[in-house]
Amino acid sequence: GAVLKASSTILLSGIVGGFAGPDPREIHTIIKHASSSSIVIQSLVRPTSSAPLTPLIPRRLPISQSPNAARALADIRAILEGIPMEKPRGSEDIYGEDTALRWESEDFQWFNGGPEGCAGGGRSWVQPTEKEKEGFKRAVDIVRDLVRTSA
Repeated sequence: GAVLKASSTILLSGIVGGFAGPDPREIHTIIKHASSSSIVIQSLVRPTSSAPLTPLIPRRLPISQSPNAARALADIRAILEGIPMEKPRGSEDIYGEDTALRWESEDFQWFNGGPEGCAGGGRSWVQPTEKEKEGFKRAVDIVRDLVRTSA
């Protein structure tokens, strides 16, 4: 299969703040180091709205045992390469999912956001098409599927 380069993918749910800043419900980080044959998944989840974010035990997915994991990361990147980010940064949750995705690798960076508390708000002058919104939702679903299969 293709060599999977080093990358970091983060899903953050609960990005839109009101008067106060956002209060995330879940944060999942998927890390692939260049020298590793595994993907590491680290999660923080809020079991109830009043509970603090709680770390889950990090999970390791060996790529040799889960070829779908490598394909999933490649799919996430391909989707993000084809959809826009809001401009100006943090002005609006243009995908309307109250969820941010971040991809970082040597040759590609992508992240979306939303308004944060009093300082946030406004309107992005970049708006996604319905097809791009569907792509974003698909990327979110792929991350959540990876998190679920690693549990």
